[in-house]
Amino acid sequence: MSTLSCHVLDTTRGRPASGVQISVTRLDPSGDSEPVASATTNADGRVASFGADATLALGSYRVRFETAGYFAPDLASFYPYVDVVFEVRAANEHYHIPLLVSPYGYTTYRGS
Repeated sequence: MSTLSCHVLDTTRGRPASGVQISVTRLDPSGDSEPVASATTNADGRVASFGADATLALGSYRVRFETAGYFAPDLASFYPYVDVVFEVRAANEHYHIPLLVSPYGYTTYRGS
C-alpha cells in the first residue's frame, strides 16, 4: 500500500499555511466515492502522515484543501477549496502533494 503527505505554502503571506483542513477521498470508476482520511496542516504547513487508515490502494483519489476557511476572515478566497485528483498506479510508493496557494490562484505538482 502507498502513503500520502501534503505541504501547503501561502504565497500571499510568504509562509507555511497552518490550519488548512485536508480530506482524502477514494474515487470509484462508477462515480461513487469513499472518504479515506482527513487532517489539518501543522505550523510548518505539513501533514506528514494521514495515519494508518490512509494507506492507498491502486486507484484514483481526490485531495481537497479547504482554502476559504484558511484565508477567512482576513481575506476572501476566490477558490473555496482546491481539489487535486491523482492516480496511484504503483503499490508501495510515497505520494507527496505540495500546494502553493493565494486567494486568487494555486499550483500543485507531484513532490518527493
